[in-house]
Amino acid sequence: MFRLTRHALANVLVMAQTNAKGVTASTLSAVTAASQIGGDVTAFAVDKAAAEAVAKVAGVSAVVHPENDILKNELAENCSKYISDLVKSKSYTHVLAPSSAYGKSVLPRIGATLDSQPLTDISAVHGEDTFTRAMYAGNVITKVKMSDAVKLLSVRSASFDKAAATGGSASIEAAGAAEETGLSEFVKKETSQSDKPDLQSAERVVSGGRGMKDPSNWHMVEELADKLGAAVGATRAVVDAEWVASDLQVGQTGKIVAPNLYIACGISGAIQHVTGMKDSKTIVAINTDEDAPIMSLCDYGLVADALKAVPEMTGKL
Repeated sequence: MFRLTRHALANVLVMAQTNAKGVTASTLSAVTAASQIGGDVTAFAVDKAAAEAVAKVAGVSAVVHPENDILKNELAENCSKYISDLVKSKSYTHVLAPSSAYGKSVLPRIGATLDSQPLTDISAVHGEDTFTRAMYAGNVITKVKMSDAVKLLSVRSASFDKAAATGGSASIEAAGAAEETGLSEFVKKETSQSDKPDLQSAERVVSGGRGMKDPSNWHMVEELADKLGAAVGATRAVVDAEWVASDLQVGQTGKIVAPNLYIACGISGAIQHVTGMKDSKTIVAINTDEDAPIMSLCDYGLVADALKAVPEMTGKL
């Protein structure tokens, strides 16, 4: 005699982000991760305009957004309250967020409200309650089984393919008005304008480190990147020395990237930096020290002075 047991399917909510170019690449990766959990995938958008863009993403079955535009500036206190109420009213079993400043600031607040411990930077999905994440700057890979009723997850975008930004036709629902908590105030938003590819979504990245010796030499990294149509990245040491802006930092405390081609110019390969780029498909390293840690990680290593090799590479392209 056989007895069939019916298991409830996951009901997944993805915290979606958009920008001037459309749905962010990290959101598309989060949608892929959500699809691997199973069940219906609903996306949360901060306003109607964002919801219309997210509704086109393949794999999303529905999009919910507030009736007003109070959340459009993504203030963590306001967004976390609204999403927490949404989780309670619609019985979501999972909430996924990109590992962006938005996700990192909102998800812990949701956790405090729902008494659920967030699991950060997941890199693989093994089922509805089991996930992989790295610890100790990537030196330890753990498989974690969660017991929380609502599972809160931030997604390491470099570990998941991006869902198609078009082709979907999700329903859009205005799920009540958001409220001002009065705990924070939006003052202004300043964004840097650049015609270069976005660092986290670029197919090619050229990064520079201390081996470039002086900020006056940084133009060599930028010129090689321009020739390759690549984004520019940097190590923490270079950012701390104020050679470049902090939004170019690749690493554990910067951005996680996984391009098809990553060229490391004058970078030794400290674990802090390697954590942010080790998933790149092809890694090329230029360093004077053949025993530098980056040389054991790269696919192609050139033992040379980056100040000579980088301009020569640029000249031959």
